[in-house]
Amino acid sequence: MACRDMEKCESTRLDIVMESRNKYVYCRPCDLASQKSIKDFVEQFKKEHKNLHILINNAGVMRCPKSYTQEGIEMQFGVNHIGHFLLTNLLLDVLKVSTPSRIVNISSSAHKRGKIKLDDLNSDKNYEPGEAYAQSKLANILFTKELANKLKGTGVTVNAVHPGIVRTEIMRHMEIYQRRLGKWLVDSLTWIFIKTPRKGAQPVLFVALDPSLDNVTGDYFV
Repeated sequence: MACRDMEKCESTRLDIVMESRNKYVYCRPCDLASQKSIKDFVEQFKKEHKNLHILINNAGVMRCPKSYTQEGIEMQFGVNHIGHFLLTNLLLDVLKVSTPSRIVNISSSAHKRGKIKLDDLNSDKNYEPGEAYAQSKLANILFTKELANKLKGTGVTVNAVHPGIVRTEIMRHMEIYQRRLGKWLVDSLTWIFIKTPRKGAQPVLFVALDPSLDNVTGDYFV
């Protein structure tokens, strides 16, 4: 598991080991807001492993206050798209020698309202958290489509999946969630629609593992 917060990663790793009885689960530091961190992770991974059969690009930032990656890229675009773009491309050689292999990009239905602002890609002129998030999620879809075309015939498939609304910390920057009453109202009214992390993982695992998708690439799953 490539994670920014190693303390949380280790806690999750122990849960997985205890439940699955699989001791071969490891944590490695990787902060998608730092291209150096991504490159360091890939270098370490390649020293330790010769094969990679499934890459799940799951990191995400949503509706955060305006901030930047270490390279000066708007945080949501930098983490949600650029970080995954770099990580994936640096691992392509390992994926290609491990075929059949799969890349799964976690996207969101927010891509439907997204626009790629070519004249203000970094949101320097105008930053609206929801629009910036939607732009990054649309970039995930476009990246999936283009990479699938480039990898045709290699044995590496690429698909995107929207897992639904999942109760995770990604919602922490939403203004209504920062108010106790607002959070209570949202939780009370939407509990039937919001998935637990375990249920939210199911569509991701389907796209990553189901044999019926062996030759499916460039698709978007909901």
